Amino acid sequence: MAEIKLPRVEQGQAKIRNVPIAVTPEGFWCCPSPVVFQKTLKAQNPLNKPKSSSPPPKTTIQKKQTPLIEKKPTSTPLRPGVASDDPRTFGPDAPSISAPNVAPERTPRPKVENLPRKVAIEFGEPGTSNTKVVLLGKQGFCVKLSVHKNVLMENSTFFEDKLTGEQSGLPYLEIGDCEDVESYVETVGLMYCKDMKHRLIKQSVSRVLRILKVSELLGFNSCIKSCLEYLEAVPWVGEEEEENVVSSVLRLQGEGIGVTPVLKRVSSDVSKPPNNTLSHIMELVLKSNEERGRREMKSVVLKLLRENNTVPNSAGSADICNDTIYMSCRSCLNSLVALFREATEPEFADKSLDSKEPVVKQITLEADNLSWLLEILANRQAADEFAIMWARQQELAVLHTKMPIVSRYRVSCITARLFVGIGRGELLPSKDTRQMLLQTWLQPLIDDYSWLQHGCRSFDRKVVEEGIGRTILTLPLEDQQSILLSWLGSFLKAGDNCPNLQRAFEVWWRRTFIRPYGDTQGNVVQSDSSMMSKE
Repeated sequence: MAEIKLPRVEQGQAKIRNVPIAVTPEGFWCCPSPVVFQKTLKAQNPLNKPKSSSPPPKTTIQKKQTPLIEKKPTSTPLRPGVASDDPRTFGPDAPSISAPNVAPERTPRPKVENLPRKVAIEFGEPGTSNTKVVLLGKQGFCVKLSVHKNVLMENSTFFEDKLTGEQSGLPYLEIGDCEDVESYVETVGLMYCKDMKHRLIKQSVSRVLRILKVSELLGFNSCIKSCLEYLEAVPWVGEEEEENVVSSVLRLQGEGIGVTPVLKRVSSDVSKPPNNTLSHIMELVLKSNEERGRREMKSVVLKLLRENNTVPNSAGSADICNDTIYMSCRSCLNSLVALFREATEPEFADKSLDSKEPVVKQITLEADNLSWLLEILANRQAADEFAIMWARQQELAVLHTKMPIVSRYRVSCITARLFVGIGRGELLPSKDTRQMLLQTWLQPLIDDYSWLQHGCRSFDRKVVEEGIGRTILTLPLEDQQSILLSWLGSFLKAGDNCPNLQRAFEVWWRRTFIRPYGDTQGNVVQSDSSMMSKE
């Protein structure tokens, strides 16, 4: 809370601007629109501009007072009980912030103009009030409130502490350095309202949050309660607004104020583990047979999990999420192997096309599911275990060669994504896993390459070829040679229907023939082997 001071506004430093006051059903004023404050601040600038000429002081002051009186708003009639625009109606202490007195003629003009000026707005009913509160905002902005001591003390613990023990008369409190004068005015005005929640209905969330902040500073508990009831019921638009509400409400949590109803919108006290909910969502998406709905929700869940991965989180929570995803991976993989077994049985070939169609569709679905789950794990840098699991699928790779290419090529999309991930450094499987992955799945990928280029919309030939080449180049030089020579035979036969690994081939060639490291580093390798044997 800003510091309370008791000084008077010095003469010659203030300009009063009286604003029409809207009377509430309870008989007091309500806060004007922000436009009033902005217009008042704009009106301050001309008053501060120095004049090139300096006429006699009396003449100058009379000319300045005349337009000020003419600019009084007269288009909006005042209702009964509202302070008049006439400065004479502002009570006995009006001279303290009234229009500047005539400066003595002996005072040099420049000294008067160098004094800081204030733009003042007055609210309330000076004739019936018994307390004055002056709010000093930025840029010399001043608001004077004619209020009632008993109302302030009944509603605000802050005013109760400041006004307790005050002698009879007209207490005068000045609050300096107010960041949000408008909200102070609004909050004090709400102390006169019987139904604050009804008054807040017409306000925006941002404005209610400002009122909540001032109510907290003033110890205005009934207003805090009304603001929380409003925030609990009103929709929050956008992430920024939600974050502002939650941060403001959390600030009150340690003060014994009931903020739980508001926070329940963003947090749950249900003991149900979050991994069960995630597992249920994954199951619903993976088992959906509606193509468009499944595609849309896969995109949504992938985006949300990617966003969740960028937010700092506990290691335990990340492990739970990954475990749930891997449970779905194993389930889909088991289903895919079972479907391949069924589709490669002799009896299956004798079935009609209508009988084969459900199995073929299910194979496509499970392969698509595995590709999606792999994409999630790659984005979370957690696909190493998937690479191990896929590299060990020798049975599936053998069954793959017996399937019609139109039914099996989507399985090769999984292999291609793994090579891309290794090439990008999204996963770091061991040397044995990389070697096994290439030995098991590179040839099936080469066999399906033509169909991958024409059947998969998301297939990017250059990215896949770069990933395969980089994966090969991570192996020992002897393994690079074996794999690349085998690829060369396929490429010379199939051409564009085979991955183009020329860049990897050139790197291997240079390592082998142009700048071989074996001769110069053979002693180092032998030395490392001898040290390991001694250990």
